[in-house]
Amino acid sequence: MSLSRFAVAAMAMSVSVLALGAGAHDGGHGKAVNIGEAANASDASRTINVVMHDNYYEPEAIDVKPGETVRFVIENKGSLVHEFNIGTASMHEAHQAEMMMMVEHGVIQGGKLNKEMMGMDHSMMGMDMDMGKGHSMKHDDPNSVLLEPGENKEIIWKFAEKGAIEFACNVPGHYQAGMYGDVNFN
Repeated sequence: MSLSRFAVAAMAMSVSVLALGAGAHDGGHGKAVNIGEAANASDASRTINVVMHDNYYEPEAIDVKPGETVRFVIENKGSLVHEFNIGTASMHEAHQAEMMMMVEHGVIQGGKLNKEMMGMDHSMMGMDMDMGKGHSMKHDDPNSVLLEPGENKEIIWKFAEKGAIEFACNVPGHYQAGMYGDVNFN
């Protein structure tokens, strides 16, 4: 790992210790919001390209219509592992604890993912006290992708209703450093 990558990784990890207790940028609590569901590519009305850099996205916000199906093409141009996750601020806050466990167990290693560790049953290894029995760290939810530098993947998502929805990177420290963007309904 180069010195600059190491410095960025160290900074992100040190921020994460304070940040996990800080909460979401908008308070994140309130009425439950239906964020939508996975959909078929053939139902997508358009494609939005999202580029992840180290602690910011291009674009920084997206506009959608309630009920619209969007094909997201996500590319990581940063030097660290990053996530694109659609949810509410409180969903991101809860997910950050899981992401911290992925770092603590060596699944996320700065600019690399230990894909072998992602598929292991961590409860059988005595490492999974908080995640429940029989869980892996696959990170395979349909509203989220976790990418190493240079990787790209797609999410096909049908938005449900207007609400306080955002996209975010929940790798420890990244959300708190500003790596989130708003989903604006029009």
